[in-house]
Amino acid sequence: MTETPKSLARRPEWPSSVSRPVATPLQPSVVYSSPDPTALDKQYAEGTGYTYAREGHPNATVLAQKIDMLEGIDMLEGVEGGIVNGSGMAAVSTVLFGLLKAGDHVIGADQLYGRTLRLMTQDLPRFGIETTLADPTDAASFEAAIQPNTRMMIVEVVSNPTIRIADMEGIAKIANERGILLMVDNTFTTPRGYRPFDHGADIVVHSVTKLLAGHADATLGYAVAKDPALNEAIYIANTTFGMTASPFDCWLAERGLQTFEIRYDRAEATATTLAEALAGVKGVKRVFHPSRNDHPDHNRALQILGNRPGNMLSIEIEGGRPAADAMTRAAPELPFAPTLGDVGTTLSHPASSSHRALTPEGRADLGISEGFFRVSVGLEDPDMLIAEFTKAIAESQKA
Repeated sequence: MTETPKSLARRPEWPSSVSRPVATPLQPSVVYSSPDPTALDKQYAEGTGYTYAREGHPNATVLAQKIDMLEGIDMLEGVEGGIVNGSGMAAVSTVLFGLLKAGDHVIGADQLYGRTLRLMTQDLPRFGIETTLADPTDAASFEAAIQPNTRMMIVEVVSNPTIRIADMEGIAKIANERGILLMVDNTFTTPRGYRPFDHGADIVVHSVTKLLAGHADATLGYAVAKDPALNEAIYIANTTFGMTASPFDCWLAERGLQTFEIRYDRAEATATTLAEALAGVKGVKRVFHPSRNDHPDHNRALQILGNRPGNMLSIEIEGGRPAADAMTRAAPELPFAPTLGDVGTTLSHPASSSHRALTPEGRADLGISEGFFRVSVGLEDPDMLIAEFTKAIAESQKA
């Protein structure tokens, strides 16, 4: 009797072992099989296991658990784990569209990330959600913007790209007293510099793409709410809108997190050194870094961040767009790219990238000129960076 041949289309059982892998396995499967319909019903009812990758997968779970730990969620009673999204803007969007409805009002900081500002000013109003922008450095500005239908406030602790420090204590106090949800984008600060839940926040989001993953090779976001009901609504929006996180990107980011604290500390120390050096370079009009005494929010930075000024700084050079073009051309080893948090230092020009959608007047109101650069400091030797910037700025002034 001839044996029926086996089909290569059938997948064998995954090999079992009494030992376990030291490195996190990558699990790219889109679907997971269940033994029978009753078991699947039970799985959905109890929220255990995996069914379809859009609803969750092991690599997203592992990554979320690690970020939960950084944000101190594992120490908070009743708070469920965070949700990993396909990008930082996916994290912001799932919170807004998962928790808001037509007729609600949102107050956002007027110095939010450019795409978040676009969402506030152009997209939410299309869905009947009212928005107002307020000065995050002045809690009274947020209080004055409150309406009877205000549902949420959105703040970055350190603003992107102007490096201003929000009055987190004042804003959180107002939000908590008035029963308004406070969402904090903690991308710049990271849990290494600031943990929003310890200071009155209701919701925390991250662009994991940046400092947490840290190698400019994974696009991801993260969102979590203190209230389990809100967290469930965010999860449902994330699943419904298909803002799925790639297993491979989650695997890369989880690997990057293993060196996050070391990377953050090194880059932060270098940023402090670089900011001090650039302040004395001819052609530099202003340097913004929370460690500097001349930073407009220096005292608040000390109060909120302590000795954690972060790896982000901004500079403004003289000469406008011609000087900006000349500077980037004169520094080919400093990637001119609209990102941050990489192991290498990168330059960003908000007027031509993140904040290009704003009018020149709108950018000017925020202090963003054609000579304004955001600098994400990486892991290079500080003296090398100082030399590269000094040379590039000198070339810019010839323009």
